[in-house]
Amino acid sequence: MNIDPAPAKLRKLLARPGLIQSLGAHDVFTALLVEQAGFETVFLGGFGASASLLGLPDLNLLTMTEMADFVRRTCARVTIPVIADADTGHGGLPNVERTVRMFEAAGAAGLLLEDQVFPKRCGHFPNKQVIPADEMARKIHTAVRAKTNPDFLIIARTNARQMNGLDDAIERVNRCCDVGADVAFIEAPQSVAELEEIPRRVKRPLFANMLAGGVTPILPARELEQLGYKIAVCPVESLMVCARAMRELCQTWKTEGRVDDLAAKAVTFAELKQLLGVDQYLKDKPPG
Repeated sequence: MNIDPAPAKLRKLLARPGLIQSLGAHDVFTALLVEQAGFETVFLGGFGASASLLGLPDLNLLTMTEMADFVRRTCARVTIPVIADADTGHGGLPNVERTVRMFEAAGAAGLLLEDQVFPKRCGHFPNKQVIPADEMARKIHTAVRAKTNPDFLIIARTNARQMNGLDDAIERVNRCCDVGADVAFIEAPQSVAELEEIPRRVKRPLFANMLAGGVTPILPARELEQLGYKIAVCPVESLMVCARAMRELCQTWKTEGRVDDLAAKAVTFAELKQLLGVDQYLKDKPPG
């Protein structure tokens, strides 16, 4: 049986001392840039995927098969492990099972599974609802049993902090890890004190979401590592940076009628061809 090496790579990173710094990529091109920058993992979040693929907000409008295809196209281009956002598993327990198998077959090294009521919304949006803790534990247990590669990573994410408080959120992720989740992720802690408290009460590898403009205070990577976090992700900042750059490009072309001065601040066309590997694809290959 062929075993995908990506989950094994991610497992080795998880076992190694130190913080895993990752970036969210909203398309394959940005995932390629993340890899070429030297990061050892890339994160495919629902917010960036929904914006890039559909031009729509993160309100569970992206289907499971659309996300699985995004995972497949990304994994076909990059060699670093891909962690993918599986939202709620896109339904009940049979949906969770199918989602895990589709993402695993697409080449992901692991996925996030969360406890919002379906349809979900971005974890930093207001007025969310979560399913009962028992139901979330069953989803995690189903996900663990569904994977065919034992190295495939299951990250249990809870959005309970906003509605039920930190105690419930901590209890939920601990329970999820007890039934097989590999990493615990409490979304949207609301203070530095909460970021400090979580590692004291969750003795599992911890995932931190450093969303600029979200409800969680931003801490430097070195501080997150000192607190005890294992994975830290900037989830949608690639989308933010690209949006601002595109707005400036559009406005400059519209008002000034030329963009060469603006383009001089960007990568050159030659650099663009290089990062895409144009020469590798155009070089003559011997027959046979």
